[in-house]
Amino acid sequence: QVQLVESGGGLVQAGGSLRLSCAASGSIVRIGAMNWYRQAPGKQRELVAASTSTGSTSYADSVKGRFTISRDNAKNTMYLQMNSLKPEDTAVYYCYVGHWGGTTWSHYWGQGTQVTVSS
Repeated sequence: QVQLVESGGGLVQAGGSLRLSCAASGSIVRIGAMNWYRQAPGKQRELVAASTSTGSTSYADSVKGRFTISRDNAKNTMYLQMNSLKPEDTAVYYCYVGHWGGTTWSHYWGQGTQVTVSS
């Protein structure tokens, strides 16, 4: 089992910045993908940023140039630096981890952290 703990959400004015963290712990064998998703009220959960264990990253068009995903593989921790925040970035942000337990891949989600951007 892998546990994910998110932190760093909060209330910020438009144009401000926040940094989210997601720390994985437990019986970790190998972590593959580490991604950030978000879900706004009344909308489907969407992929915001993705990272692979080899360092590749990708972003939703809506956050390109403003958000940066990074990870510290030694600490099994992932970050999302969010700059130039807009009211439309308001959502609950979830981290996702793909974990190889030796025989199969499993999928884990964080509990979610609220990000609210005021205009």
